[in-house]
Amino acid sequence: MLERLELECFLTLAEELHFGRTAERLHVTRARVSQVIRALERRIGAPLFERTSRSVRLTLLGRRLHAELEPAYHRILRGVASAQAEARKVEGVLSVGYLGTAAGEFVMDVIRAFTRGHPRTDVRIHETQIKDMVGPLRTGQVDLLVTQLPVREPDLVCGPVVLRVPRMLAVPANHPLARRDAVSLEDLARDQVFACSGDVPEYWQEHLAPSRTPGGQPVRRGRMAGTLQETLTLVGAGHGISPVGADVCRSYTPRGVVYVPFADAEPFEYGLVWRATGATARVRAFAEVAVELAERADAASAASTVDPDR
Repeated sequence: MLERLELECFLTLAEELHFGRTAERLHVTRARVSQVIRALERRIGAPLFERTSRSVRLTLLGRRLHAELEPAYHRILRGVASAQAEARKVEGVLSVGYLGTAAGEFVMDVIRAFTRGHPRTDVRIHETQIKDMVGPLRTGQVDLLVTQLPVREPDLVCGPVVLRVPRMLAVPANHPLARRDAVSLEDLARDQVFACSGDVPEYWQEHLAPSRTPGGQPVRRGRMAGTLQETLTLVGAGHGISPVGADVCRSYTPRGVVYVPFADAEPFEYGLVWRATGATARVRAFAEVAVELAERADAASAASTVDPDR
C-alpha cells in the first residue's frame, strides 16, 4: 500500500519531470523527493524514472503505473472535496422541535452524538405543544421535529419511527379504573375522553383516542385541552380521562391523577418530520444520527429480552 507522500511524489514528478519543481509543489526538500522515489522504486522492484544530469523521464513501467494511479488519485481528491463541501453545508444553526418528555430526552441524546461529529453546528431545541403540533415546522421556527405519529400532511415528510412509548390511561384518583392493575381500550367508553384543542388533525385525535372502541362502543369526547398540563389538571379535577405516554408518569405527578397501563394498546410511536422543501444537509445529517441511535436502542432492547437459557 502506497503512503500518501510516495503517491504524491510519484504523480507530481511524473507531471513535472523535475525534482526541484516537484519539491516546491510538495513543500519538501529536493533531497526528500529523491529519497521517497528511491524507496518507492525499491519497493516496486524496478526503476520508475530514467535520470540523467539534464532530464528526468518515466520508464515504461513508470508510465504504466502512472496510468493506473493518476485517475484513482484524482477520484480520491474529488471525493474528499465533495465530503468537505457537504460538511460545510451542515455547519450553521439547526432548530429541532420535540413533543413530550420522551421525545425531548431522545433529542438530547441525538444532539450529544450529532455535535461530536459536527461541532460547528449549533443545535437549538424548541418544545412544541399538541395544540400547534406542526405549526413551528411550517413557519420555519424549527427545521426538524420529533413528534408523535401519525403525521400525514402533503407538505411534510415523515421519516422512520425513532421512539416507542407505552400507552397509559390518566384517570382521577377516585375513579373506579384507578384501582385496576391494567385497563383496556374498551374502558375508554366508560368516561369522557379529552379532545385536543387547536390545530390538531382529526386522524391524530383518532389515533390518540378512537371515537369507538375495538368492540364498537362509542367514546365520548369531553372538554378540550391544548397542553398536557391542562389535560392532567382537568383529569385531576375529575372531568374525564385521557391516554398518555408512560414518560408522562415519570415527569408529571399532579395531585388527584393516577396512571394505569393499557393491557391491549400499541405504544405511541414518534418519528422525524421535516418540510418537504426543507431537507437540507443539516436536517439529513441529524436524521441519520437519530435513526442510528434508535436502531442501537432497538438492538439493545432486543438483546436484553433474549432468554439466556435458549
